[in-house]
Amino acid sequence: MRALTLQAIIKGRVGFDSTLYTDGFRSYDSIVHLGYQKHFRIYHQDNYAVGDVHINGIEGFWGYAKVRLVEFRGLSKNTFYLHLKECEFRFNYRSHDLYKMLLKITKNTIFC
Repeated sequence: MRALTLQAIIKGRVGFDSTLYTDGFRSYDSIVHLGYQKHFRIYHQDNYAVGDVHINGIEGFWGYAKVRLVEFRGLSKNTFYLHLKECEFRFNYRSHDLYKMLLKITKNTIFC
């Protein structure tokens, strides 16, 4: 991916006060010049983590999301975000019993 394309995506979706963690991909070089002052890199050739921060977390999520979303054999652009949010929920709570969690969440919900 070209740096300009990546910059446009980041600038349109990430607040300037955010902390960005990236790998060593060269297209991330000019993020600071866009106004993002908190940009930290984790170079895969050196290590995969610095403290609690590691690049494998996002790579693991995307691997999980791709496997899950391919089951739909295509998604509408209008509902993609909702499917992705479901993947996020499932990924973040993958060690929990989702059935019990959903029962607890919906217990006091009134459906019309």
